[in-house]
Amino acid sequence: MEKLTDQLRRWYALTPEMEAALQQSFSRLIFNRNDYLAREGRVCRDLYFIDSGAARGFYHLDGREITHWFSWENDFVTSFHSFITEQPAVENIQLLEGSVLWGIQKDKLMELLDRFQEMERLLRKAYESYYIRLEERFVNAQFKTAAERYEELLLDSPHVLERASLGQVASYLGMSQETLSRIRGKS
Repeated sequence: MEKLTDQLRRWYALTPEMEAALQQSFSRLIFNRNDYLAREGRVCRDLYFIDSGAARGFYHLDGREITHWFSWENDFVTSFHSFITEQPAVENIQLLEGSVLWGIQKDKLMELLDRFQEMERLLRKAYESYYIRLEERFVNAQFKTAAERYEELLLDSPHVLERASLGQVASYLGMSQETLSRIRGKS
């Protein structure tokens, strides 16, 4: 729980009462590689914090898996659209490796929001972090070449190549595995 509270403290000073309530509301969860946190067609009712491990979000399209994000230690993950709207998810969230997470159910989070006004700020920071990653992903997909996207990945997140399959990385970068192999060969 230390990593979670450290992350939250970076965003806002936690009162002892609020920290105690957070510790009571989050549950420590251990998952295996390839376990799912969310599945398309099901409502996602939990918000997770990755203590250790890695996850990816992906869609199914024409029989293929399209990876659209990766998350690592100290990231919050959920199917945000499903979590917020309480509608069935259109994405899947799968763990890339054995992982330790801290999870909170939406109803418990809502109780914390009602009890502690400061929780609004913490939740907003988690949403802002997600939005920034989403916008960066959109800009990369729209305005950068495949080679530029790969180079940026190497600069910003070189560990992706060690922790995700080449097929998942290629999908994330919006290219075929063959194109990724060619670009890697030139680097």
